[in-house]
Amino acid sequence: MIDTLELDLVRSRLAGLERPPGPADIAAAMRAEGMIVTDDVLMQTIESLRRNSVGAGKLEPLLRQPDVTDVLVNGPDQVYVDRGFGLELTGVRFSSDADVRRLAQRLASMVGRRLDDASPYVDARLPDGTRVHAILSSLADPGTCLSLRVPARRNFSLEEMVTAGSITAGAAQLLRRMVHGRLAFLISGGTGSGKTTLLSALLGVVPSTERLLIIEDSRELAPVHPHLVRLEARQGNAESAGAVSLTNLVRQALRMRPDRLVIGEVRGAEISDLLMALNTGHEGGCGTVHANSARDVPARLEALGALSGLGRDALHAQLAAAIDVVVHIVRGEGGRRWVSEISVFRRGVGGLVEAEPAVDFKLDGTTRLGPACRRLEGLLDR
Repeated sequence: MIDTLELDLVRSRLAGLERPPGPADIAAAMRAEGMIVTDDVLMQTIESLRRNSVGAGKLEPLLRQPDVTDVLVNGPDQVYVDRGFGLELTGVRFSSDADVRRLAQRLASMVGRRLDDASPYVDARLPDGTRVHAILSSLADPGTCLSLRVPARRNFSLEEMVTAGSITAGAAQLLRRMVHGRLAFLISGGTGSGKTTLLSALLGVVPSTERLLIIEDSRELAPVHPHLVRLEARQGNAESAGAVSLTNLVRQALRMRPDRLVIGEVRGAEISDLLMALNTGHEGGCGTVHANSARDVPARLEALGALSGLGRDALHAQLAAAIDVVVHIVRGEGGRRWVSEISVFRRGVGGLVEAEPAVDFKLDGTTRLGPACRRLEGLLDR
């Protein structure tokens, strides 16, 4: 019977495969560790690996709760969850940092990733769609940290978001017209504000005759649409080989006859390729971007453009021609999320692009028209 130490050694070897292991891989790993491999021992080892590689151990009950979106582990003594109302400390504890580390390594090995002192952090997506980030105690205090983001268990339509109070009926009507009018738009907001949820809902109203090309760093978007193709970036292995960036995927998507080009989150040099694509006849493109307000989006894109060597003037020139609208979503106290603003891009002083408010949506349900209201109507009617 294989013991715990031997099982850990086998698991460490399998993690270097960068893919899910098969029986032959497990047998080879056992032999490499000097173990005697018989049919019975191999079957016992496979069963032990399966039993210890499924689920998230002590965290599994938290991940299965229907309202939990995030589970955060800060060393052995602090486990937090987010149920949509801010972070809450739970009663879950680990016996030691080594216990947290073993769980982190096990989760990494489920997707063939390596996590050890030579490669002390990992960012990956588990087979069930859960996104996991882990960083070992050699770099983190108060110990090994795990961050688990649970994928949305259901999709929300615009109508359901109206019912939930995340968006007003008037805003839903404007957004629907924006999608059908093939305006290019970005959804901005902070972490956990609901950008992905809103984008999925908007993609759900794209006509069924159109082909969606969705490009993501880690799969999160799940729109209800009959014709969509997903492209997902890939990180390099322990030797930094085999990486596929969002920039590469944008270029591939342009050769796949997209009606709508969608980037789940604009976060780097891919902004240059996206803007060029939207300036060459690919209407209706969209994505999300982290920003504190709609007004801050041009500065955020300017910083991202610098990563690809795109100068400030060139970025603003392409931005003015490529993106029509910014939809900003916020998360207030108590976890309430709502669409707060629709803004329109315009050239300002010196040719720099500015986001000018068109409509403000207040938490109490009231609406205030902004200076760009007529320009928004003109875009919707063109």
